[in-house]
Amino acid sequence: MEDDKKKDKKDEATFELFGLGGLFKGIEKLVDLAGKLEEKGGISKEGEINLDQLKKGMKGVYGFTINTAVGGSPHVETFGNIKKTPEGPRVDEEREPITDIFNEKDEIVVIAEMPGIDESDIKIDLKEDILEISAKSTSRTYRKELLLPAKVLKSNLSHKFTNGILEIRMKK
Repeated sequence: MEDDKKKDKKDEATFELFGLGGLFKGIEKLVDLAGKLEEKGGISKEGEINLDQLKKGMKGVYGFTINTAVGGSPHVETFGNIKKTPEGPRVDEEREPITDIFNEKDEIVVIAEMPGIDESDIKIDLKEDILEISAKSTSRTYRKELLLPAKVLKSNLSHKFTNGILEIRMKK
């Protein structure tokens, strides 16, 4: 029992050393809040959050991804359509898709998750190192602007869209 307590304290100290303690405590609070919303019927199977408890009629999607590199600090990126404002949460019609950027040797690869749309709904705009992805269907609207790790030419861009996943490849 004492050994377990010492191990737990050592694990906590390691998390704090790398700056992860606060991050994991925040995630724990978010998971608790999601559990409470789910108990009240506030989260649909599609991941939409019904915020009737906060403001009448509000519905939205909110999530986050955490990326880390070896020896690097964690980077938390949010997605969805719930924005924090001084007046409280605001729900936009436009959602931010979940995105990942991979800076590979010869190319930059961007992956974006945009369920509920068709390939014909997607617009991709590239200006040097700024990539804008947008899509609008009858039921969903997505938009995201991304800063790329390098400048690329629009002529070097190719993409494919399969089952709600957009993959964009840009040769350096």
